Amino acid sequence: MSAQPVNPNLPPDHVTVFIDGVELAAPKGSMVIQAADKAGIPIPRFCYHDKLEVAANCRMCLVDAEMGGRPSPKPLPACATPVADGMQVFTRNDKALKAQRNVMEFLLINHPLDCPICDQGGECELQDLSMGYGRSVSRFAERKRVVADEDLGPLVSTEMTRCIQCTRCVRFTGEIAGTYELGGMQRGENLQIGTYDGKPLTTELSGNVIDVCPVGALTNKVFRFRARPWELIAKASLGYHDALGSNLFLHARRGDILRAVPRDNEAVNECWLSDRDRYSNQGLFAEDRATVPLVRDGDDFREASWEEAIGLAATILRDNPADDLGILVHPATSNEEGALLARLAEGLGTGNIDHRIAQHDFGDGAFAEAFPVAMDEIDHADAVVIVGSHLRHELPLLHHRVRQAWRRGAKVHVVNPVDFDVTFDVATKRIVAPSKLAEALGDAALRDALGEASRVVVIVGAVAENSAHASAIRAAAKDFAKATGAALCRIPQGANAVGLARNGVLPASLDAGAMIAEPRAGYVVYGIEPGLDFAGQSVAMKALAGAQVVAFSHFACASTRKVADVILPIGLLPEIDATLTNLGGRDQVAVPAGKLPGESRAGWRVLRALGGALDLPGFDFTDLAGLRASLDGSGRTPDPQPGRATRQADDGEASGLELAVSPAIYRVDGVTRRATALQAHPLTLGPRITLHPDDAATAGVEDGAMAKVANGVGTAALPVATSDIVARGVAWIESGYGATAALGTGKVKVVAA
Repeated sequence: MSAQPVNPNLPPDHVTVFIDGVELAAPKGSMVIQAADKAGIPIPRFCYHDKLEVAANCRMCLVDAEMGGRPSPKPLPACATPVADGMQVFTRNDKALKAQRNVMEFLLINHPLDCPICDQGGECELQDLSMGYGRSVSRFAERKRVVADEDLGPLVSTEMTRCIQCTRCVRFTGEIAGTYELGGMQRGENLQIGTYDGKPLTTELSGNVIDVCPVGALTNKVFRFRARPWELIAKASLGYHDALGSNLFLHARRGDILRAVPRDNEAVNECWLSDRDRYSNQGLFAEDRATVPLVRDGDDFREASWEEAIGLAATILRDNPADDLGILVHPATSNEEGALLARLAEGLGTGNIDHRIAQHDFGDGAFAEAFPVAMDEIDHADAVVIVGSHLRHELPLLHHRVRQAWRRGAKVHVVNPVDFDVTFDVATKRIVAPSKLAEALGDAALRDALGEASRVVVIVGAVAENSAHASAIRAAAKDFAKATGAALCRIPQGANAVGLARNGVLPASLDAGAMIAEPRAGYVVYGIEPGLDFAGQSVAMKALAGAQVVAFSHFACASTRKVADVILPIGLLPEIDATLTNLGGRDQVAVPAGKLPGESRAGWRVLRALGGALDLPGFDFTDLAGLRASLDGSGRTPDPQPGRATRQADDGEASGLELAVSPAIYRVDGVTRRATALQAHPLTLGPRITLHPDDAATAGVEDGAMAKVANGVGTAALPVATSDIVARGVAWIESGYGATAALGTGKVKVVAA
């Protein structure tokens, strides 16, 4: 007969456990350390991490336990000991403390005494626990071992002599990143953690090994030796390079932002951060940051006062009213700035305002919408269908969520023009040209492959959203979701695309494509790098060059100088108060962490001054609180305006290879393009064109050779790579490079250079 439970009132899946005399209810199968953490009872640990599988390597969490009045013969690791009904656990008795102190002594045998020069000093778990459990004098006089360091690339610095073999980094790269790049080599005292092949880390999440490392073995190479933790001020901020809006802290010293670390938010990014968000702060200090107002003086620019620059901008806008004016907005622009831009457009009588600057096909008037399911629901999906997306590069932490779903048993299906690299097994894949993606979604075999899955998620990404066939793909995805009961998740193309749509940064007249194809006499260009951010670089630059342009810019780059008549320097998200709306429809607030460079100002302040100079309504607030109060409920409901559908004639080629364009992971905006460590990363491949071997042979080009690529939009000379991951009849390029941006979309001819 089974024993009666200690507390019969508990749910059947819970047991009663006593930790240091405190009665707790814990789920069956959970570990002692989890019950203690929930109750706030501290147990020391190094290898345990609540997002990683249990390893029980370090033994620092040894505790004493009794069951039925019988003590355990030896201390037990709390991280690997399941709770049992009636179990008595002692974390602070003599037996437990002696075990914990002995473990600490062993861990410190080979650890170097270099805390004064270690970047982890001041925020080191080993330092903290050695204060409580370490001895003041070591009993070991033997020489400490030394481990040669390995170059893990431009992001992560190594001092492996400090390593205590907790294997958190190994488990992270295996379980979370899915790349299995780190492992233990040799045995016993000779055990070392490394890559074995000596190659740099290639995961897009590599910086997280710094966070999980409890000692100073893995540190931030970009931040190395720049400051001590106690010198830094932490400010809550957001990732602004994709639509997830990862929560993070920016650490600054005397107004200079020196690093970013994750801020826990289970509903958004959990405790992780992509390398793109972690290291992009390097771009804030680029040499071409816009720091003073500039006005055109012949073929060059001269510095001007704010009064002169605002006056000139107001004159340009007065001279180009109503339909003569186009307002083009970067999709990472904040809600506050977006709402003021919408007011500016209304006050000037123009309906030509849009943030969808990377889009080619406006035929269905589609705009960004929030996901219908929460991020943590994607973790528990039964099936995921990825359509037109290099998901691992486009949204690294959404890719991680899909991987977690796969680890729980979900089936992943892919419909793409390129068999992009992922870190999970794919159940079925359809690798077809962009023009065939909609047809592939209508395939009955794909719907049958979902089987009995009840929680299905369809993810549509940038390759589809920004293609010449976007309207057809979106319609097919909608039909597929309706037929299968799936949740349709279209990835917003921009960090705040959802928020800008909600705040009226959408056209009542001409969309972004039409504003470029049918040039206006004047433009407002907000936060955009004209030579790289538009869907069609050459067409956009031509339209802007023939008009009067007011550029609100973070960078006084060459392409901005080429087209602008006045450059108004504005702050980036880490330097201003701002609100962004992420892909889940969640409004998230960022506060300034760094000082604005030179005479630059927050964008909302500059817009306030410009609106005042033009005497427009809605610009009479005096501070940010007044602006935000005026926004409450003021954002108009987006009204989709069908626009210009991309025609085959637009690219001037009736035949050729179809372009499949995916965003280059570290060139999605001006900031990431200027982050030198990200540009040195192995995932930054440079401009190139990738062809199926059969298509390369037909075109007469070889792998590694240069090719001339041309269509009716532009031409480029690009190195060729060949791979059978590309569908036949398709040429794959990455956006974010000047050479590839010149090609736009559609079809191209490829010939040997």
